[in-house]
Amino acid sequence: MDYLVFSGNSNKQLAQSIVSKLGIRLGDADVRKFSDGEIFVRINESVRGRDVFLIQSTCAPAEENLIEMMIMTDALKRASASSVTAIMPYFGYARQDRTSEPRVAITAKLVANLITESGVDRVVTMNLHAGQIQGFFDIPVDNLYSSPVFEEFFRKEWMFGDDYIVVSPDAGGVARARAYSKILETPLAIVDKRREKANVAEVMHVIGDVKGRKVILVDDMIDTAGTLTQAAKACMEHGAKEVYACAAHGVLSGPAIERIIDSPIKKVMVTDSIPSGKKVSKVEVLTVAPLLAEAITRIYQKESIS
Repeated sequence: MDYLVFSGNSNKQLAQSIVSKLGIRLGDADVRKFSDGEIFVRINESVRGRDVFLIQSTCAPAEENLIEMMIMTDALKRASASSVTAIMPYFGYARQDRTSEPRVAITAKLVANLITESGVDRVVTMNLHAGQIQGFFDIPVDNLYSSPVFEEFFRKEWMFGDDYIVVSPDAGGVARARAYSKILETPLAIVDKRREKANVAEVMHVIGDVKGRKVILVDDMIDTAGTLTQAAKACMEHGAKEVYACAAHGVLSGPAIERIIDSPIKKVMVTDSIPSGKKVSKVEVLTVAPLLAEAITRIYQKESIS
């Protein structure tokens, strides 16, 4: 193998799983902080003329992980690496992809510029919050999907067919939910959240027939879990038997864990694109290491990864 795989500190466990699948070791790098918090990077082996894959999710603390990745890229490029491919299982700041209100930054574009300027030659990410972010880069971007990982899990658990129904927790995720309903051969429904009139609480409308069926809520990420747990409650109120949920990225910030525990959701499936904290009985973490390992192999061998 004439390529090397390095990792920042954001998701060392996933990086180790990826290199295990590839049958190689993780590259030797010293990534630490000075006493004042500045990041120091030293690459401890020769990378001259080699293709390098750098694994780093820009999850919380997003700024620290982003800067760490850029400093590592600079160190690799200055050490004459032939190319640097950033493997970013989770791309932070993806939700700030447009000016949703006056005088706000399009931070996803800024981050894309920073990554490109640091010397990264290609980006591989997974389940971008907004697909158009690929166009923010002037370098190739491969946006992988976690659906094969979830499909394998659902089929192993016999969670498919007419007994189940795939539900989008909001109108914006309909295309994603439709893709899953096709894969799992289930009907499709949508939860539409709207405010009927001023000073009245939001009402959850379920568009589709969930009565007597087991619901699978599908989203790209779970942050505070507010929308997800409200959608689960609405489905139960409309006669659903059980509610499950899956999302590529388990951000699970703020009150997310408490909301999931207190909700009618039986189980939430997320991937290890973001390192999980404490174990939660209702949350199951599925690994995307084989998916990313396959992507690395195909990129190195100049094969299609679509």
